[in-house]
Amino acid sequence: MDLAKYGPWALIIGGSEGVGAEFARQLAADGFKLVLVARKPEPLEDLATELRSSGAEVRVVSADLSKPGVLDQVRTVTDDVEIGLLVYNAGANNTRGNFLELPREVPDSVIAINVLGQTDFARHYGAPMMARERGGIILTGSLGGYLGSPTLAAYTAAKAFSRIFTEALWAECQPFGVDVLHLNIGFTATPAMARLGMPIDMAEPPATVAREGLENIANGPLWIVSTPGNAERARMLSVADNRGDLVRAHAIRPREETGKAAQEMKDMVGNG
Repeated sequence: MDLAKYGPWALIIGGSEGVGAEFARQLAADGFKLVLVARKPEPLEDLATELRSSGAEVRVVSADLSKPGVLDQVRTVTDDVEIGLLVYNAGANNTRGNFLELPREVPDSVIAINVLGQTDFARHYGAPMMARERGGIILTGSLGGYLGSPTLAAYTAAKAFSRIFTEALWAECQPFGVDVLHLNIGFTATPAMARLGMPIDMAEPPATVAREGLENIANGPLWIVSTPGNAERARMLSVADNRGDLVRAHAIRPREETGKAAQEMKDMVGNG
């Protein structure tokens, strides 16, 4: 990763475990100084201790990204440094249910993290990058953003917003030398997925996802992680005709069926 173009500091939102932690490890190995933001303080401190032991300079912020004022909270440790790379990796969904039956705080939290958070952080940290005419922004998304799925209405809609927003931001920033990438992630073996009880033996390793994001930041606006079946599924779900049939046939399955669905997609690709 080019420290001169994207450094000296990288800000990783959702940076305590899984893909975010792998972003941090790989960037630290390339000489970046790091600001890590996540909700749980213990994993943050554990990762910071690991990275500091290897010589990296690391700052941490324990913050709930669904709450108002989170950007101001993060600014308390970034206003005195130059953030050349923003990685916004937060946005997992931990509650499923019919939208009209869920408590309002559930979709509000999803929208706050995936929509308002991405736009607020991209605006604040992207503007100085544009003025300097260098820097990079990676906003992570999901294959879930290609299709509305029952029991995941706000989540799938928010992921669709993220992809379209990133494409527009990429077009605006490209003339100013700022790289913007929507990193479209499929089924990945993260601790968050494991806590939800999902079978992760068929999932992509987080290190692979982070590496592909960093290696392709200049290949925006969209990079679909190369897990077998990811690109094929995205193409299949992007057609305009028969959307009702697509939603009924290809909605995101219950968590306990995720591993089976991933294997079926890999088998389909292998036989194609």
